[in-house]
Amino acid sequence: MKRHIALATVCLTLFGAATVCAAEALKPEHSMEQGWQSFQRGDFEQAALNWQDAARGYQQVKQPNGEIDALTRLAQAYQSMGQYNQALQSLNSALARVRQTSDDPRIASILGSVGSLYLSAGSLDSASPALEEGLKVARRIDDKTVSAVILNNLGNLKTAQKQYPEAMAAYRESIESARATHNAPLAVRAITNAATMSLQSGRYQEAKDFFDQAVEEMMALEPSHEKAYGLITAGLAYQKLSLHFPDAKDALHLKAGGLFARAAALADAIDDARAASYAWGYLGALYETEQRYQESLELTRRAIFAGQRAVLPEALYRWQWQTGRLLKAMGNPQEAIGAYRRAVYALQSIRPELTVTTSAQSSFRESVGPVYFELADLLLQNPAVSQNPQQAEPNLLEARDAIEMFKVAELRDYFHDQCVDAARSRISALETVSKTAAIIYPIILKDRLELLVSLPTGMKRVSVPVTAEVLTKEVREFRLLLEKRTTREYLPYAQELYNHLIRPLESVLAPLPIDTLVFVPDGALRTIPMAALHDGKGFLIQRYAVATTPGLTLTDPRPLKREHMKALSAGLSEGVQGFPALPSVSEELDAIKGFYGGTVLLNRDFVASRVEQELKDEPFSLVHIASHGQFGNSVEKSFLLTFDDKLTMDRLDQFIGVFRFRDEPLGLLTLSACETAAGDDRAALGLAGVAIKAGARSAVATLWFINDQASSELITEFYRQLQTPSESKAVALQRAQLKMLGDGVYEHPAYWAPFLLLNNWL
Repeated sequence: MKRHIALATVCLTLFGAATVCAAEALKPEHSMEQGWQSFQRGDFEQAALNWQDAARGYQQVKQPNGEIDALTRLAQAYQSMGQYNQALQSLNSALARVRQTSDDPRIASILGSVGSLYLSAGSLDSASPALEEGLKVARRIDDKTVSAVILNNLGNLKTAQKQYPEAMAAYRESIESARATHNAPLAVRAITNAATMSLQSGRYQEAKDFFDQAVEEMMALEPSHEKAYGLITAGLAYQKLSLHFPDAKDALHLKAGGLFARAAALADAIDDARAASYAWGYLGALYETEQRYQESLELTRRAIFAGQRAVLPEALYRWQWQTGRLLKAMGNPQEAIGAYRRAVYALQSIRPELTVTTSAQSSFRESVGPVYFELADLLLQNPAVSQNPQQAEPNLLEARDAIEMFKVAELRDYFHDQCVDAARSRISALETVSKTAAIIYPIILKDRLELLVSLPTGMKRVSVPVTAEVLTKEVREFRLLLEKRTTREYLPYAQELYNHLIRPLESVLAPLPIDTLVFVPDGALRTIPMAALHDGKGFLIQRYAVATTPGLTLTDPRPLKREHMKALSAGLSEGVQGFPALPSVSEELDAIKGFYGGTVLLNRDFVASRVEQELKDEPFSLVHIASHGQFGNSVEKSFLLTFDDKLTMDRLDQFIGVFRFRDEPLGLLTLSACETAAGDDRAALGLAGVAIKAGARSAVATLWFINDQASSELITEFYRQLQTPSESKAVALQRAQLKMLGDGVYEHPAYWAPFLLLNNWL
């Protein structure tokens, strides 16, 4: 913008005759039109720049309606790029201005846009009130066009909520209103969405009929970015429908391919590189399913070229990944590795908003995880790994690094926080910080389990012939049976998992003075306590101290400073908010105060505001919370119970995060009564990541809720052992667990095994 202004000034100063031309070029109306032209060909970045100029221009000439329209369009461009925070800021600015004018048509339209934005970002609870209010205003003023837009988005909301009859009613009303105002593009959009909902809900014939209708009407529309995307959407739908109409599979594939090709031609004609990239890429993907690998590869390379021209990392990762799969299928593993590397690079450069937004139909792991795991698989199958062990380590390290990048991205996705790993160590590799610890990095692949072990003497790799399906089933059974305190049904699974995870490593561990095993588990393995694995004679904890970390690069390797430790101890011994009492908590907190002094907040004193104030005022070394806590499959379902409230992970981060700005971060966070659902890998990820989210070096937490008397005794012993400066936190926890194991009352692993030491174990 500064450059444009400078050029205009020169033109005005030196060439009087150019005054009218320069003024015309800077008119906000001109910027609005340029923005729309850019948007129509899918150049959202340029559209955003044009509409930013327009908003400023309208503000300067004091035309509030023009500014409001420019801000609304700007939000549309941001939303199309996946930049939801910027889009919301723009819409909020527009809404604040339009409410001052009492312009009901614009109020209704902007509220509809706000609802659509929240819907795109996956915030369904926030989308609903905005859409409902916008529809109410639009109906009051009988604005059928705005009503049709909002009804279409309401249909999308109801579809996301799986309220299919309500969704269909909204779509049908949207179609009717759009046709009443002769808005053909909007009618086609609503028909397409109704078709997509029918497909999602399993009404395949209805979906096909709707898509047939949508495509017929789509053909009559003027060339545009939206039309190109509509053709792509229909092509993808026919490809999915082919699975449910086996007799018509070839015909539906042919129809899908024709729509992709038509979309690509349209995109090329209007110079829409974004739509062209997706059209060519999906046509290549269709050919991949038909094993037309060479043709698919050529189309995929066209998609990559268009994606590079449009600067689309979110598309490029797909097409580089597709290239990798094709090259692998064509017998070129080395070239495939190069393509996979480029796919991972593209994923790492995707905007933060896009990395945390996944399809409602698939998890983050399902959406992007295969890219990282397939790269690791190729690297581990590289002949150099098996034929020349001396030269294998670079491939092993790269394979581990690929999974490590995924772990970091998955944790960011869980916490919806791009800065969740901001405090991760850049000081030294974990392998170098202890001569008595072995770091075990399991990689679960479809056909086998790979164990990468970092030892003081270097890295070793062991491949275990157990499939992901079998291993996951054994893990699920082990976790469920382990919580049954009255039986030993868990034992066969404890031994089988030991055979998979530990026995293959015994020969490399035995010659070394290893006293601690640090696991970096993934997937289902995050849901079980490794301490309870059994070799047929005893538990793993009887031979080694055990620690867990969600990722190597997420752990600060500096040891806990034992001098002058000071504790903030908080908890609930009374039952509150429908949760049962924890009578032993009082004794637990008293014991901690006896060891480390500090402040105790019990029951009515344990309120969120008091916790926040204490953490701001005092440089505590450790924070201990003895209260009910739950970790769900999303951060929104995870909390710690206080007397007056539920402490979310975001609030915990805000409270404890103040330590990041001090010389010493929080050394230890202990949560002694939390639980995760059995079989919920995402919930276990949240538990494992809590220390990272809160900016603490280490955490002690429980996988499931146990007898509070047992919990109190184990935690008290852990802190007693922790007073010995020469002992690591891992050894301190091991000794506390062994004491419980030696107690006839608490010997069952259900009492002592769920306690995990997370992150830094030193």
